[in-house]
Amino acid sequence: MQYIGCHLSSSKGFAAMGKVALSIGANTFQFFTRNPRGGAAREIDPQDAQALVMMQHSGAIGKIVAHAPYTLNPCAREEKTLDFARRTMRDDLHRMELVPGNFYNFHPGSHVGQGTEEGIRKIAETLDASMFEGQTTTVLLETMAGKGTEVGGRFEELRAIIDRTAMQEKLGVCLDTCHVSDAGYDIAGNLEAVLEEFDRVIGLSKLHALHLNDSKNPCGAHKDRHERLGEGYLGMETFYRIVEHPALRGLPMILETPNELPGYAAEIARLRAYDAANANKL
Repeated sequence: MQYIGCHLSSSKGFAAMGKVALSIGANTFQFFTRNPRGGAAREIDPQDAQALVMMQHSGAIGKIVAHAPYTLNPCAREEKTLDFARRTMRDDLHRMELVPGNFYNFHPGSHVGQGTEEGIRKIAETLDASMFEGQTTTVLLETMAGKGTEVGGRFEELRAIIDRTAMQEKLGVCLDTCHVSDAGYDIAGNLEAVLEEFDRVIGLSKLHALHLNDSKNPCGAHKDRHERLGEGYLGMETFYRIVEHPALRGLPMILETPNELPGYAAEIARLRAYDAANANKL
């Protein structure tokens, strides 16, 4: 089964997100754990969380992806910023146990002039300070576009973070199509080669989710500007190849394109129609 969804507002809770997802043809979704530009988190109603868990148990909704706030920088220079990242991530991961067995995605952060190696060291330390024995959530490092002092624009950087973290079995990667293209990986021209390199460096067993975004910029631009599917430099054929690729089937595929719900519904329908038409080729 293909799990395709989009980023949804969490303002009305888990059950509402599940219902909205189903109404637009989605069977997975992503949401921010708290205000993406701040640190406040809403109180979670355990009954509301259980309603989503029941949707998942019924098979209507697959695994979902929680997204950490953008303000979280796990390799910051300032100690107070690092402390915020660690407290926020730890709190998020404990809250995620109300919807067990899902994914928590975060941007590895920016080393702000400290150097990539120091950034990698601090990110691993942040993960070790935040993750806990017995957690059911898998934490995902997102592939980045490599702009400025971002860490995570190269697969080798993500591998180095994983290697330096204690709970490696609870770590994985979310591959963002816009980001990897902007970072210089030619997924539009040779998706197979990019996946082979990912497998060689990190291992496809560590790939747990994808963000499906076209890019406003050509491969290697290091800019990170999302576009609607088929309207950017990647082109619709890239996403059709991703949807039907046997190594990617069954992974949550999350749209973060510049859309409202009707636009997301149209993109999901387009991907599902192509997948259904080509199912006999798999």
